[in-house]
Formats: sequence, structure tokens, C-alpha cells
Amino acid sequence: MQTTVNLPISGMSCAACAGRIEKQLNKQPGVSAQVNFASETAQISADLSQTDIPALIETVRKTGYDVPSRSLTLALEGMSCAACASRIEKMLQRIPGVTASVNLATESASVSFPAGSVSDDALIDAVRRAGYDAHVRGDDEHGNDDSARAARLLRRSGQQLLLAALFTLPLLAEMAAMFSGQHGWLPRGWQWLLATPVQFWLGWRFYRGAWHTLRGGAANMDVLVALGTSVAYGYSAVVTALNLHHQHVYFEASAAIITLILLGKWLEARAKGRTAGAIAELLALQPRTARVERDGTLLDVPVAELRSGDLIVVRHGETIAADGTVQDGRAQVDESLLSGESLPLEKTAGSRVFAGTRNLDGMLRVRADSVGSQTQLAEIVRLVRTAQGSKAPIQQLADRISAVFVPVVLLIALVTFAASWWLLASASAALIPAVAVLVIACPCALGLATPTAVMVGIGLGAQRGMLFRNAAALERASRVDLLVVDKTGTLTEGKPQVTRIVDLAGVGDDTLLQLAASLEQGSEHPLAKALLQAAQARGLALQDAADFAVEPGAGVTGVIAGQAIRVGSPDWVAPLLGADRVPLTQLLNEGQTVIGVARDGAWLGLIALADALRSDATRAVATLQQRGVRVVMLTGDNAHTAARIAQAAGIKEFVAQTLPQDKAAYVRARQQEGHTVAMVGDGVNDAPALAVADVSFAMHSGSDVAIEAADVTLMHGSLAALADAMALSRHTVRKIRQNLFFAFVYNTLGIPLAAFGLLNPVLAGAAMALSSVSVVSNSLLLKRWQPRNP
Repeated sequence: MQTTVNLPISGMSCAACAGRIEKQLNKQPGVSAQVNFASETAQISADLSQTDIPALIETVRKTGYDVPSRSLTLALEGMSCAACASRIEKMLQRIPGVTASVNLATESASVSFPAGSVSDDALIDAVRRAGYDAHVRGDDEHGNDDSARAARLLRRSGQQLLLAALFTLPLLAEMAAMFSGQHGWLPRGWQWLLATPVQFWLGWRFYRGAWHTLRGGAANMDVLVALGTSVAYGYSAVVTALNLHHQHVYFEASAAIITLILLGKWLEARAKGRTAGAIAELLALQPRTARVERDGTLLDVPVAELRSGDLIVVRHGETIAADGTVQDGRAQVDESLLSGESLPLEKTAGSRVFAGTRNLDGMLRVRADSVGSQTQLAEIVRLVRTAQGSKAPIQQLADRISAVFVPVVLLIALVTFAASWWLLASASAALIPAVAVLVIACPCALGLATPTAVMVGIGLGAQRGMLFRNAAALERASRVDLLVVDKTGTLTEGKPQVTRIVDLAGVGDDTLLQLAASLEQGSEHPLAKALLQAAQARGLALQDAADFAVEPGAGVTGVIAGQAIRVGSPDWVAPLLGADRVPLTQLLNEGQTVIGVARDGAWLGLIALADALRSDATRAVATLQQRGVRVVMLTGDNAHTAARIAQAAGIKEFVAQTLPQDKAAYVRARQQEGHTVAMVGDGVNDAPALAVADVSFAMHSGSDVAIEAADVTLMHGSLAALADAMALSRHTVRKIRQNLFFAFVYNTLGIPLAAFGLLNPVLAGAAMALSSVSVVSNSLLLKRWQPRNP
């Protein structure tokens, strides 16, 4: 199939770049490409039977350039079961370059594609061709649009349920009277009058859904319900019209089935609303207004109108409206719902504060740095929404089954009808088991089993300061049996302090510290920050450094006042300079971290630092080991310091003096042995290992590179939170398996019972309606989970 697509390309600097990309693209089979340097796009005509869009994008990237991507979320309308989700996903992914994941529980689709290659309208049209509706969901800070829409739908479904119940109750009373041996008191004409509005007015949603999905070449739950109830209603209407008194009518069955399904949908909508409670609670943290000081006057300003640089006054008991820096004042601030940290933190001038946190006492004047969608709270909400909308690998089985489930059920119902007619010699009697098969075989529970548990689990983690990037990370964390931990900033506080300075060249302690701090002033490493703090405490002025370079895992080099300075690991410097190792050995034997300083190829001295073990490290390590997780520490520090920290933390295995590539190689080696490896770190040097680990954890206090590479971010930097995250993961996956078990067993037992005539269609409708509710309710039990660290 020949198609034309425009790919945006970034990174081109001249026409030669465009020519190079064009040449590489045209080497691909079935591809004719023209790259425009001015518009930074590639117009490609490709035969999709010989190549695909991801392959073209990969070609551009291998050439040394990039194809920017765009992601958005579509809010979907009209889905009724897992087959609907599969249908929409398939239609979206037919658009070249589009990757889509549809979530039945959140009624949304996460879509990504090359920026500019697909319009929003094209995506919405694809959904509509599948028989549903959609609109692009924006970053609404308070979630007003989604909440209002959900409230309207819930109210409307409640009204429809009430009307359906009023029409259906007399029919059920008539059925009960007949079962008790009494003569029916409701004439068939009145039964027809009561059943008709239920069938074609209140049940119209099923006909509409069935028509749209059949028109799109698929089948879903609406097809089963519409077909099953129509057969029961149609047969009864014919019997009533022809006045065939000797034949039974089943008006009560068709009406009761629709009413019970409406009841199930209403209960399901209420329960699903509760699964999204984490986002609602996070959004509720954001205040509606802020008290802003402008031109010496205090004004109450809507949060949406806040500007960066505004001076916000936060009084006792009020919620902070923006991320910012305290200008003056002192207060205790509760950050628990944002970070999971239970204890309030004292904030004074210079402290960072965040939107959504609460001032417990005192008053603060805060200079707004980030407002609106740029705050950390808004970013957390986006991350949680994206993660809740993602799919766990365990859901793939349910998706494959759902794709073929409805056609198979239709076949089973047809076989049931034919076999029952042959055995019972009565077409009317054969209708009952066939209708029961159609009604009970709804794949709703199967479609909700995984996403509802994922929504609750990820939301629960966010409330406790554990941000899972996606559902796959949540699932993989449940299988971890080996945890690799970094030392500095992970097991330790990450706030080392200078304990001793050894002057080997007679330059003076201050000069030695001044040179080391001047060179390290551009680094984010905890040791560099310790040097800067020590220099600041001594009142030393920092000098400008030129030609700054980093040797990952070893140290830094640069030029200060025309002299080449080297600061880093003594083992990186000593072999070149032949330093006197006596003081070095003494410091190492004391378990201190030591860095060396050299100038123009000559030793200047040594600086010793010490870092305290985190207060919760020993308990967290013991908890993980009790749960069967093997803990190994990897550090670039020396063996003496590593041994001291490992012993204090209760870690039996450690590897010292590792470079970043060594950490990544260690992780790969353990994976090849069959382990599911997790890595936790906080520094730039941890990023390679974080990237290759099966699950990666990063401390929020760490570097941006580490956080970007991680699957899970621990907001308040606690190792206890890491143990909690793994426990939550296992608990969530356990719930998913329970849900899938219930869903499979329900259909495995229900369909045969219905096919053999052992299940009345009304009971089948009730069972089908309650199956989805039971799955969602079981997922909601996750909310009872509490960390249990010994």
C-alpha cells in the first residue's frame, strides 16, 4: 500500500544534512523521499508492504538526526467493553506513524506520532469511523471538564436506570406470580407496552453501539445485548400479535436484562470514578486563588492569572499556589500529599516551596518561579494520568482474547440454539439458552481487570510519593529479585562534609580547598557540593576555571590562572604522579572518602570527606532481604569506605571503585544470569545502569539525568519508600491476577451453564452486570494497602 507522510526532522544544520538524510531514506525498499532543509521536513512516499513508518524514523535517527514526536490524550465516548477498546486502538494504529494505547477504565487513548504528521481531526475521525466519539483532552489544572462530564454521564445513566426499573418491575411481578402458581395478572398487551420503551428507548444505546461497531467490521458487547434482547422481545411480540396463548412470552427477560445491565453500568461508573481518586486528590491540592502583593497592595488573584515573579503571601493554614522561593518569613510546611513525607518541613528565606503544599503555621512571602502547568504538582498529575492510561504487559493476554471473544460467543449461541431446538423440538424453548449465552458472555470484566487495578495502584503510589512512569514499570517491579544500589545520595544522605585537609606541597589548606572548589563549582556531584560548602564556610573566593572537563567516575580537570588542575579519585591521579600514599592509606583505613588535588602534574594534597548513612537505610535493606530481594551495593568510592557503609547498612555484597560503564555491565551480567534487576541511584554516573535495569528507581533529590532515566521516582528520597514501592507493585499485580482469574472463571463457567439451559437469561443479565462491578470493587480494595515495614 503506497502512502505519503511528512516527517519533521530536527538537528539539520545545512543543505548537506538534508541531502544525507534523503540519500539514506531512498535506500530503503519502496521509498521515495525528498528532504527540505528550509521547512525541516521529509516528504516520503512509501510502500507500506515493504517498510513501515517506525523503520523510516529509525533510519533518520541512525543518520544522526531526530524525528520529534508528539503525544496527546483522547477522551473517548461510547465504549462498552474490551472489544471496543481493541477496535479503537486498531483503527488509530492504521494511521501511518501512530502508536496508540486505549484504556477502557479511563475511557481514554494515549496517542503518539511524529509531530506535524497527523492532525488532531484525523485522529478523531479514525475513532468516529470505528463507531465512537472522541475529543482531545487538554491539561486542565482542576480537571473541571472531565469531572463535569463524568458527573453528567453518571446523572443521566441514573435517570435512565430509574425509568427502566419503573417499567420493568411490573413485568418481574408478573413473572413472580406465574412462578408461584398464580394466574398472570398482567395482560400480554400491557407487557408489550411496558417492555417496548425499555427495549427501544432506554436500550437504544445498545442498538446504536452495535450498529456503529458492526459498520466498522467488528463486534462488541452491544452486539450481544442488542441481539439477545431483540430475540426475546421479537419472539414475544410475534406471539402476542398472533394471539398464540399456548406459547410463552419473554418480555420480562428482555426488559430485565437491559435494566440490570444499566444498573451494572451505573455501579461500574461510580466505582470507576473512585479509582481515579488519586488525581482528584492531587488536583484538589491546588488552591483556586492566591493572595498576591502588587504595588504594595494585597490582591486575591485566581491561580490561572498568576505570573512568574509574583510575590505571594501565604498565611497560616493556607495552601501555596505556585512553586517558588521564600523571600522572608518562617513556617512549617506539610508536603505529605505531594511527596509522601509525613513530617512537616521548616521553610525560611531561601527555601524552595511547591504548589499544593500547606502552611501549618507562621507566614511566608514567596516569589513565584513556576506557575500553572509548570509547577511540580501539575507535572505529577500529568505523569500519573499518563501512567494510569498505559498498559501493563499482563494485559496483552486479555486484549488478544477480547479481540476474538464476541464472534466466538455468537457462534456458541447459534450452536446452542440449533442443538436445543433439535433436542427439545421447540424453537421457543431453544431461544432461552441461546439468549442466556449472548447475555452472560460480556467481556467487560476482562477489559476492566487490569486497567482498574493499575489506576488504583499508580494513584496510591503517587499519594505516597512514589511516581511510576507507566504500568509496565509497576508490573516489572513485582518480579525484582536483585536490587543494585548506589552509595552516595542513595544509601547515604548525599550530603558529605569535609573532615580533613592534608597539604602535601606546603600551599596551605585554604589554597588547596580554594582550587578544588573553584574547579568543582560547575558540578552537581555531592562531593563537589561539599567542597563548595566548605570553601564558603571559610570565606574563600572562587576563581574562574577554563577548559573544564569531566572524566565520569574519576574526577574533573580544568585550567585556573593558567595552571592545569586535576581533582578526583586518588587512584585516578596517583599512578600518574606517584604521590606519597601513607596519609592516603591512613584516611582510607578510617573509611573516609578521599579526593586528590594536583597542579601542573604535581601533587598538592588530599581532602577527606565523610557522608552519614540514611536513617532508614538499614531497616529498608533488612525489609528487602526478608522479602527475598538480594541487595548489592556498587560505588565508585574506595573499598574501605564501601566496606564501612555496606556493613552499617547490612549489605553483604558490594563492589567498589566502579565506573558508570562498570555499573551498567554488572546489571547486564546479572540479567543474563536470569535475575530481574532493579537499580536505584541519584547521580549522573548512575544513568547508564538505570537505563539498562529492568526497573530503575531514582531519588527525587538526585540529578535530572537520573530522574529522566528512571522508571520510578521516589519523591522524598527514602529507601523505605523503595521497599514500599516494590511491595505496592506486588500487591497490585496480585490484584490484577485475581481480577483476571475472576473474569476468566466467570465466562468459563457462565457460558456452559447458559448453553445447557441451567441459567435463566434474567439471572445471566444480573451476573453479567455484577461481574464488572466485582472486578472494579476488587481493585478498589487496593486502597486499603498500607506500607508494612518491620
